[in-house]
Amino acid sequence: MMHIDINCDLGESFGNYTIGNDALLMPYISSANIACGFHAGDPMVIEKTVQLALQNNVKIGAHPGYPDLQGFGRRSLKMPAQEIKSMMVYQVAALKGITESLGGKLHHVKPHGALYNDAVDNSDIAQAIVESVIQIDPSLKLVALAGSQIHDIAKEHNLATIREVFADRAYFPNGSLVPRSQAGAVIHDPEESKKRVLQMVTEGKVAANNEELIDIKAETICIHGDNPSAVEMAKSLYNFLIGNGIKVN
Repeated sequence: MMHIDINCDLGESFGNYTIGNDALLMPYISSANIACGFHAGDPMVIEKTVQLALQNNVKIGAHPGYPDLQGFGRRSLKMPAQEIKSMMVYQVAALKGITESLGGKLHHVKPHGALYNDAVDNSDIAQAIVESVIQIDPSLKLVALAGSQIHDIAKEHNLATIREVFADRAYFPNGSLVPRSQAGAVIHDPEESKKRVLQMVTEGKVAANNEELIDIKAETICIHGDNPSAVEMAKSLYNFLIGNGIKVN
């Protein structure tokens, strides 16, 4: 049986602000990327989200981002590579410590938002991210955009990666994501998204924004937890994959 992981960015509430429906999403995902407090999340939210993941047998990952609460971590910040590395270590270590204090084990690290995107184009940032994960725990896995340079850098350092694809995002012919600022970057039709996922998982192909079929390796599919329709999307995608003989784990 073919299988695929479904991951979701969770734990992004903080203080008096509630974002997403984490408890309702858990039954339809297999990996949770939990915000570490810099772009979203706070200690109590982190602890609650880790507990939810453990209760649902969902793999736990750290979701570090730029220190940018106002911009939700989706704005690039000009930071030296060493500062990015230290920032990553700080956030991942916090998530790892809380997870272990509750009897769990941290499984992976997935950078958030602009930090994730910057690592696709900037080798210094990618290098800093890889080195930070290894410094914390070399047995952790790194989730990154399928086909991006960070996989090669991780491989050079013997760090395991999980190649990520997006059900609701358009791709350029080179395999990079079309920026949200451009028209057509986000695919809103759920049926179209599911067809794209099935093709990525079963054929290793996806249609780029110029209609060209490009190669892509799918090991995990991302659903954004802050999307108002995230629960409906996750449930629909989960049932669709199961119905097509693909196990979610």
